[in-house]
Amino acid sequence: MPAKQELEIEGHQIPISNFDKVLYPENGFTKGDVIRYYIDIAPVLLPHLRNRALTMKRYPDGVGKFFFYEKNCPTYRPKWVRTAPVFSHGRGATMHYCLANNLASLVWMGNLADLELHASLARTPAVNKPTMMVFDLDPGEGAHAVQCAQVAFWLKAKLEAMKLESFPKTSGSKGIQVYVPLNTAVTFDQTKAAARKIGDEIGTEHPEAVVTKMLKALRKNKVLIDWSQNDDHKTTVSVYSLRATPQPQVSTPLTWAELEKLRKRSDPDAFRFSPDDVRARVKKHGDLFEPVLTLKQKLRR
Repeated sequence: MPAKQELEIEGHQIPISNFDKVLYPENGFTKGDVIRYYIDIAPVLLPHLRNRALTMKRYPDGVGKFFFYEKNCPTYRPKWVRTAPVFSHGRGATMHYCLANNLASLVWMGNLADLELHASLARTPAVNKPTMMVFDLDPGEGAHAVQCAQVAFWLKAKLEAMKLESFPKTSGSKGIQVYVPLNTAVTFDQTKAAARKIGDEIGTEHPEAVVTKMLKALRKNKVLIDWSQNDDHKTTVSVYSLRATPQPQVSTPLTWAELEKLRKRSDPDAFRFSPDDVRARVKKHGDLFEPVLTLKQKLRR
């Protein structure tokens, strides 16, 4: 294919550069493959991105090379790419994040080699009101996804005792994430405090397996329950997002029954899902994460 071409998406002409450029050298996955994946998965992905401020993680020369996070949406964006204003207390200024509210915006981001889509837990304009609470289970040195799965089940039990239903997904990298849909009136102060309290309780009950402090020295052979993602200035990798792993992997929703089967296999590689795996799963199961968008639950004191 030519170095430059255009795709017509939703009536918009989107220039695509270096369509055949390899972004995942281990298996030759190209920018074109990235864009094709996001086009194919858009029907289930876009509802999870709609009106959520996005941090783009861009890899202009592919994984394993220079990358950067982009919070402010580029000034050269097309007029039809909407943005979300979010005040940054750290910078003392308002940031204007990109929104992926339609397929054309998603394809435009793909052309920027935005492999990973990191989304806010709140929707604009209510940027201080999360629609969900999240726990990011990150394995330290010597630990892996199997231990994360066990911690996820300890979390599930805690949440059920609070009459809260939760939904797991792979991070697409090494860990597991557990989402708690709320979709009711709540603040980040409340979700962050609740997530920290729940995480600390599990850490106290299972000190041999769990930590809740970021210090790497504490994390060897243990799983970090990262509760700090519940913050208005943070974004978390979206369900169905690609990850910048050596070969393309996807942050993939699972049922609890599937997660239990994977845990019993004791094989960290079993938690890896490729773009083709995810296409097939969506064709068979639809969007397993759909309840995160719609289920209304109250975070009780």
